Amino acid sequence: MEKTGAFIPKVFLAEDEYVVREGIKNNIDWKAKGYEFCGEASDGEQAYPLIQKLKPDIVITDIKMPFMDGLELSRLIKREFPSIEIVLLTGYGEFEYAKEAINIGVSDYLLKPINGDDLIKELDKVRDNLEEKYKEEKLKELYMKEMEEKNLNDRKEFFELLVGRNLQTGELLEKAMELEIDLPASLYCMVLFVAFTTDHSRKEHSNRIIEIDERLSDLNRDFPEVICFDRNIEGKAFLFKSDQREDLDRLIKGYMDSVVKIVSDYKNIRYFAGIGEVVERLSDVPLSFESASRAFAHRYLIDENRILSCNDLESGSVYDANRLGLEEIDVKRFDREKIREFLRTGEADETEFFVEEFFKELGRSIVESTVFRQYIIMDSYFCMVDFVISLNGEKKLIESVDVSPGVLQNVNEGMDYIIRNIKRSIGLREEISRNKHLDVVKEIISFIDREYANEELSLNTVADHVNFSPNYLSMIFSQQTGQPFIKYLTDYRMNKAKELLKCTSKKSSEISLLVGYKDAHYFSYLFKKTQGITPTQYREGR
Repeated sequence: MEKTGAFIPKVFLAEDEYVVREGIKNNIDWKAKGYEFCGEASDGEQAYPLIQKLKPDIVITDIKMPFMDGLELSRLIKREFPSIEIVLLTGYGEFEYAKEAINIGVSDYLLKPINGDDLIKELDKVRDNLEEKYKEEKLKELYMKEMEEKNLNDRKEFFELLVGRNLQTGELLEKAMELEIDLPASLYCMVLFVAFTTDHSRKEHSNRIIEIDERLSDLNRDFPEVICFDRNIEGKAFLFKSDQREDLDRLIKGYMDSVVKIVSDYKNIRYFAGIGEVVERLSDVPLSFESASRAFAHRYLIDENRILSCNDLESGSVYDANRLGLEEIDVKRFDREKIREFLRTGEADETEFFVEEFFKELGRSIVESTVFRQYIIMDSYFCMVDFVISLNGEKKLIESVDVSPGVLQNVNEGMDYIIRNIKRSIGLREEISRNKHLDVVKEIISFIDREYANEELSLNTVADHVNFSPNYLSMIFSQQTGQPFIKYLTDYRMNKAKELLKCTSKKSSEISLLVGYKDAHYFSYLFKKTQGITPTQYREGR
């Protein structure tokens, strides 16, 4: 029922007797009675495609019709459109018809002949039922929209479970069903993607990035086989699924081509994607995620837009085949800015992938040369020390290179040293960021305390108040408080409502306005949804 404003049910008539059909259609002033007569047909076979197209709210149909009778038509309608109400007309009063009609889910069963007034009287009963459903549906839609942020957080948590090997397959499938995620398939492939601005004078989450996110959300509606997970500033994760390898390859190419087309519409926006390996089991999705993460880590190493597959890494096509002879060594290949960039924006759990791929990119001859390897490790040490000091940290946070003799002599020990100290640097960065964001969240909570009665209060208005993007604000608010912004706001308002219900004699409709809900019906719906009882029951102590 896709309607706005006043609810005017659309009525469709299927009747094989021309005189009866014309009488029902023309002898009732449908508009004056509050209905829209949207279509007619002389049998069920003709009626069904019209009903699929017109999507009426009420179908009036005779039982006895040629080609397809009313019961078969009703069966098809209820299977595809369970919300459509059906009124059966017949000149036969046998009990078996009525019994079968009830089993199908028909709303009413009327004997012919029936005059217009009696028909309208019966339809009005059906409309009352439809209006209740309509109101409930609208309230549910409003609630789901308000809870959208919570749903996004639930999906993020599910993603961590999906790639973290924390649940058995059966448990994953159950949680996916709860979140209405269609997970079962024969083949899976994880792709990690990020789009980011190269214009550093603008905010990290610019309006262009937000617009790209919205367009990607629209794109997902055209690709139901792609499950999208939001990873905040880390971008997005796309889980592709199919039952045939050829179909999966076509799906990935078609979807990623569409993504690139969207991003290419914007200036000063870079993108990077890492494609993981294809796996045959849901329990192996973490393997696909790991290989995608390894490819994705190259966004710190490659200064161009790229969709990089893990297969490219295995084949070595990412690297220059000439980097083999010692005479070919060029120290310029070591770009310390890549380490600095990772220290500024990288994630701790990406560090191993970044360092391993960083060393691979340098080339075997550089890595195997003790002199050049020592130079790289020493230069990395100074990069990390400079970064820590720039954060007002202490130099001693970074281990000295002489912490172990093997650091400068052994490739693996040298890599482990860099990994360990990059993680320490990022840990300091995150701690400073959390402290800075704590002040922002305190300001937001204070703002909610002042403005909770304002029905316009939302994540967007608060984001404007503190000069953050809504997505970024949602992330830091959840990190600091342990719950999504909308849940915090709803709980806050409900607690204020409970206080008013217990301590004042104000009507529920008045309290609704005082806690930020203009629609009293929605307030009552939300109160029962969150508290388990109605406002009246709460006031009475039930």
